[in-house]
Amino acid sequence: MASLSLHFSSATPFVPRATPLNPRTRTRTLKPFSIRSQSAPVLSQDDLKRLAADKAVESVKSGMVLGLGTGSTAAFVVDKLGLLLSTGQLSNIVGIPTSKRTQEQAASLNIPLSTLDLHPHIDLAIDGADEVDPNLDLVKGRGGALLREKMVEAASSSFIVVADDSKLVSGLGGSGLAMPVEVVQFCWKYNLVRLQGLFKELGCEAKLRVAGDGSEKPYVTDNGNYIVDLYFKNPIQDGFAAGKEISAMEGVVEHGLFLGMATSVIIAGKTGVEVMTK
Repeated sequence: MASLSLHFSSATPFVPRATPLNPRTRTRTLKPFSIRSQSAPVLSQDDLKRLAADKAVESVKSGMVLGLGTGSTAAFVVDKLGLLLSTGQLSNIVGIPTSKRTQEQAASLNIPLSTLDLHPHIDLAIDGADEVDPNLDLVKGRGGALLREKMVEAASSSFIVVADDSKLVSGLGGSGLAMPVEVVQFCWKYNLVRLQGLFKELGCEAKLRVAGDGSEKPYVTDNGNYIVDLYFKNPIQDGFAAGKEISAMEGVVEHGLFLGMATSVIIAGKTGVEVMTK
């Protein structure tokens, strides 16, 4: 709510000054004064993401092996880790990146990096999400890194999700935005048709993801695969059953349903930061 304030100098007391008489009308002319409205600053979506990221990084301790997520929110986490390392507030951490993009960002900030091959046990993973339902189940992978994200986060003792409140849904698929499925390039259209048919009762539309560079070339993941995006008119009722059916299809590499994996979810909204746990 806006607050109203009058601005006076604290050095001298405010004394009302008499307004001179108008010589013609013998009346006083009142001078108008203004009252300025002061409102609380409106936080942008990036501001909210940064708040959630900063809160999550509070859980990072020196000496940890960390899973580094991919996406716009996860990028704020990586930035914060780089800052804390550079100022000596953190030390001896090792990051396991979930994409080439995150690897490049972390390397530019001098964050030591490794792989699951060398560090099969991860202390903590922090990543964003595209959708979060009341059970803390997730849709992830609109950034294209779902396979590596799931591998790294499944190997983590704790998995903290960071997001702004626009990602909250009553049911997975409920945002109407993409739920990605990574498929091999071979006969991708065959699998696209099968995936759409699998969820026809939910009004599902399946689309091959394109590169987004103005061409119609397919988007290619870091693993050399394609992505079929599923758009639902109605939310998925049983995420575990849906994930099982998708995974059973030959040619499907991974899907963007992250079920029972999140330890906690940090949501930043206009009223503050909320930590959701099971």
